Amino acid sequence: MTNARENAQPGRQAGAFDSNRVPVTLADIRGAAATISGSVNVTDFNRSITLSEMCGCDIWLKFENHQFTSSFKERGALNRLQALTADQRRHGVIAMSAGNHAQGVAHHARRLGIPACIVMPIGTPMVKIENTKRLGAEVIISGGTLEEAGAFARDHGKTHGMTLIHPYDDPLVIAGQGTIALEMLEAVPSLDTLMIPIGGGGLISGMAIAARSMKPDLRIVGAQARLYPSMYNVIKGEQLPMRGDTLAEGIAVKEPGRITTQIIRQLVDDIVLVTEDEIERAVATLIAIEKTVVEGAGAVGLAAVLADPDAFRGRHVGLVLTGGNIDTRLIASVLTRELAREGRLTQLAIDIVDRPGQLAVVSNLLAEAGANIIEVSHQRTFSDLPVKATLLQLVVETRDRAHRDEVLARLGAAGLRVRCGADPAMPSHGQPDGAR
Repeated sequence: MTNARENAQPGRQAGAFDSNRVPVTLADIRGAAATISGSVNVTDFNRSITLSEMCGCDIWLKFENHQFTSSFKERGALNRLQALTADQRRHGVIAMSAGNHAQGVAHHARRLGIPACIVMPIGTPMVKIENTKRLGAEVIISGGTLEEAGAFARDHGKTHGMTLIHPYDDPLVIAGQGTIALEMLEAVPSLDTLMIPIGGGGLISGMAIAARSMKPDLRIVGAQARLYPSMYNVIKGEQLPMRGDTLAEGIAVKEPGRITTQIIRQLVDDIVLVTEDEIERAVATLIAIEKTVVEGAGAVGLAAVLADPDAFRGRHVGLVLTGGNIDTRLIASVLTRELAREGRLTQLAIDIVDRPGQLAVVSNLLAEAGANIIEVSHQRTFSDLPVKATLLQLVVETRDRAHRDEVLARLGAAGLRVRCGADPAMPSHGQPDGAR
């Protein structure tokens, strides 16, 4: 749990919701729903029995990762594209995106016969780049951040007479994203809390307008990656740093929208921050329990609930799984790291005498303890051990932390000096070589 979350204060201004103070209305969102009907999926919205039991509240999941492009971004993109004039369609559109908005624009632009160019920042996951190209859009990689990509897109679009389809700071895009809340509240009117990811703020803005209009007392909370707390800083007057590579690259926005900030300040109750470990845990949990693949940005809502279940206890919480575009290599890394956190995978470093049969001794001890050896290597050169000794490095699989501790205790009882993890400074089990 981050200190920022513990000290969080509500960001919403006091007073009743005044629809005249926001640039998008419930009527706009209902109009967007009619515009995109038949071209965008009405995704499943299901209660998770297991997550509800884990979190002590009623958890409902909106599977926007099941859209054709695996993201909710199709909604706003299509609503904006449908509003183009014939001349604008002929000249084409341009967008900046870290991936999901790109695919939404590319897919529906191709379907409508509109030329599309997408500017993506350096570091965008390859799966999102390739999927965008596959959908028929021209892709330009430019800028280290979404903001730098946006500056290039504006200049390039002006030069070529193209219309910019902004990923979040556009009333038509916001209205399109708000259709998710319509579907959720129409399906489950008893919802009393919405937990929504925030990047630039388009999704939570549209959903908040719809939700406040339909159910004024509903609680709305936004979640951001701790590494990119841009909207959190603006709303709460903080200056937390923004840096680094986050698993939630889809919401790694340094400059939130002007329109969306206005809406969030009025309609959103709070914004919380989640760490990278918490995001990884949420991604792994959704795969393990719901058997659904969700990218980091799409899992931050669940990450926030898992990290602070007391804040949601007894409530009826709607979560949006906003997207599922994540590299398979990254999924594998997330899952194995989570196994390590759970004590089911452990790296061991064991000092042994460098003579025949020693590996067999260790293997037999591990087998008797019920541990499975996943990887094994000897390190003879880059070690401070005596020349007649060697460092045996193992990755072993155990059932859980308790089983891991039992295995370590058995190795120590056999007189072996064992260190856990890659760091030699981590606690040791057993006796040093000289004591054997």
